[in-house]
Order: sequence, then C-alpha cells, then structure tokens
Amino acid sequence: MKTPDISIVIPLYNEAENIALLGHSILHAMEGQNYEVVFVNDGSTDGSTEKLNAWCDKHENFRTIHFKRNAGQTAAMDAGFKSAVGKYIVSMDADMQNDPADIPKVLEKLTTYDMVCGWRQRRNDPWIKRISSTVANSIRNKLSWENIKDTGCSLKAYRKECLNQIKLFNGMHRFLPTLFKMEGFTVIEIVVNHYPRKFGKSKYGISNRAFRAFIDLLAVRWMKKRLMRYEIVERLNQEGAYV
Repeated sequence: MKTPDISIVIPLYNEAENIALLGHSILHAMEGQNYEVVFVNDGSTDGSTEKLNAWCDKHENFRTIHFKRNAGQTAAMDAGFKSAVGKYIVSMDADMQNDPADIPKVLEKLTTYDMVCGWRQRRNDPWIKRISSTVANSIRNKLSWENIKDTGCSLKAYRKECLNQIKLFNGMHRFLPTLFKMEGFTVIEIVVNHYPRKFGKSKYGISNRAFRAFIDLLAVRWMKKRLMRYEIVERLNQEGAYV
C-alpha cells in the first residue's frame, strides 16, 4: 500500500458492537481515496481487541494500536496522531454518532484552513447531556475568550504539520481549537451530522468530567493570558547593522 494522504484516527474503548458497522461506513464514505484508519484501543475489556484485530487482518489500510490499560481519550488521540502518516488527519469517535459521510466535507475545508471542527447543530443525545454540554460550552467560551460552538464534537480535521506543533496533556483534546489558534493557525466550524447511540454505553457524563474539565479550562485560560505576543520590525545582520 502506498503512503496514504489521509489518516483517520479513532480512539476506542469498549465499542465491540460498533467496529464492523463503523468500518463498513468508512469504506463506503472514503471510496476512491488514498487513506488509512488508525484505531487506538484504549484498554478495552469487552472483546473489542479481538474484533479490531480480525477487522484489520481483512483490510490492509486499517490498523490498530493497543494500549496495555485504559489511559483516556487524550492519550489515545495523541498516540494516533503520532502514528498517523497522512498529510491530513481526521479524528472521530467510534460510537457511530459521528457520520463517516462527513469526512470528505471536513477535509475539503483544509484547502483553506488549518483545522476544521464539526458542529453538531442538531444533537441526538439525551436531554440532560444536551443541556449540560450547552452550559459547559458557554462557560468554556466565556472563561477562555472563545466562540467555539461545539468543543465536544470529536469529528475534526487537521493539517499534519500544524498538529505536530501542538503538545497535548490529559484532557486537552477538548481545547484543540484554542490550542491551534494560540499557535496562529486558522480554525473553522462546519455543521455535521449526529446520530443517536445504538450500541454500547457513553463513557462520559456530568459526574466524571465536569470538575476535571473545569481545571483544564483554568489551565488554558492561564496559558492564553501568558501567551507571548510581539512583532519584530528590525533586526541586526551579521555585521551588526540594522536591516
């Protein structure tokens, strides 16, 4: 297989029932494209490991990274990003709530932007999750001086050379648009599909992420306040003269 132009990175934890469905959806959506899929198995315990290996054995442009134990979504994304070889990288969830048919749409915008974020304008989640996400997004934007409509959507696309300049820490995957902007890169949001979860269970809720996300938000706020901003208007050449 020749070097792929596009790498699709998919963190995965206990999604055994979704693996084949997702794989077939990607094959259909990416027909004719030169791409690879990098599953990052974040210590699954439900049989996902065996199903991933079986799927990847049958499809040469799919491969899997297996974690020894659960390390979290940011770690899984970081491992996938570092392993990806494509010029363009797409991240998405494995729960079939993101639509692989939207991948070409987000990739198209990378011709003029450095990062493209999916915006789930019409979310198909339980009402409590929708409300909590709306409140959290509003607080996040207010405290970090941002205007991102949907920081929680995992369907995003990135230029590889830009992504290589971003240092991730646990929990920081939620703030990738802000981290990109801090490096001077361009970011855009576009509307994408969002479907109800059919199989498996959600790994996130209010109780297991609110406090940690708030601490991460304060860290990002501190980073933005301490960001160095300067312009060089003249400099010395090797002979000591201003140029």
